[in-house]
Amino acid sequence: MDLSGHILILTGPPGSGKSTTAASLVANSEVPAVHLHSDDFWHYIKNGLIQPYLPEAHAQNKTVIDVLAGAAERYAKGNFFVVVDGIIGPWFLDPFRSLSLPLHYIILRPILSEAIARCQRRGGNTLSDQGPISELHRQFSALDGLKRHVIETAGQSREETLEAVQTVLADGTHRLNPVD
Repeated sequence: MDLSGHILILTGPPGSGKSTTAASLVANSEVPAVHLHSDDFWHYIKNGLIQPYLPEAHAQNKTVIDVLAGAAERYAKGNFFVVVDGIIGPWFLDPFRSLSLPLHYIILRPILSEAIARCQRRGGNTLSDQGPISELHRQFSALDGLKRHVIETAGQSREETLEAVQTVLADGTHRLNPVD
């Protein structure tokens, strides 16, 4: 399938394998591709950053998502396959849905203990606190009409997760319609 001009939002809780899968998708793409790592867009805030998982960060997060959607749109209009990797729950889909471009939405969802273990192994300045990880995992478990966009990744290898994502991209089952 030619994914030129398509946007894929690859999301899920922390520790779900989003960045690893996104990097592999882009590296193996048959068309020009861009990996937009959403965490980078928060790191651009050099003064006044509110941790994105805190309730008081909502207005900040909305701005960052709007900027991210704008960047994705520009690349896609340039005929790139754009993989947006980040925690983009249903509550932040509107800026992407308003784009007149093919949009795919895939939620990677491991079991909670697996997600926490992965986050804690990463180290560095990444999220490793069980509280926010658990809350984000819970939020990606209450999806109502978007449950069909989930790929359960419990126990899967990186290669198996990548293959599952490639399969649903090829068959179009995780395409996000404006009315979802």
